[in-house]
Amino acid sequence: MKTQDTRKHAFSMIELVIVIVIIGIIAAIAIPRMSRGTAGAATGALQADLAVLRNAIELYTAEHDGNAPGATIVAQLTTHTNSAGTTQATKDAAHPYGPYIKAIPSLPVGTNKGHSAVTVETNAATTAPDATSMGGGEGWWYNSVLVDIRANVDGSAANQNDLGQTFNGF
Repeated sequence: MKTQDTRKHAFSMIELVIVIVIIGIIAAIAIPRMSRGTAGAATGALQADLAVLRNAIELYTAEHDGNAPGATIVAQLTTHTNSAGTTQATKDAAHPYGPYIKAIPSLPVGTNKGHSAVTVETNAATTAPDATSMGGGEGWWYNSVLVDIRANVDGSAANQNDLGQTFNGF
């Protein structure tokens, strides 16, 4: 004769509590890692934008007999130029160089996020931006004498070497 087991198979309360605790531990580990990834992506975007701008400036300088872009850096990098750096919207025999980038990238981080304006400094003694040369709406700072471009992040210009710092330390 066969005996039937009439018990129903279900999870006990202890098993459910253990599963919930395990899910909580996994969430406590995963959520901070995901949020750090966002800050890392912003840092990576800033590094990439700096690399693009610096490469465009280097190419411009190489094609213009060692002369870097000047006070009109935006036009010189985004339009056609002649050997003297004079800009023109269309390419012709007199303006065979460029454009080196389509547009100045917008700043991806900081209080000036989204701004692409460039503040140009022409004083060789100014090796980093000061309060008078950096405003609140510029994305980038460029010294045409030193050929140095930096990001205007949180009121100070960040060099590519500074990018290992915290997000607000740019």
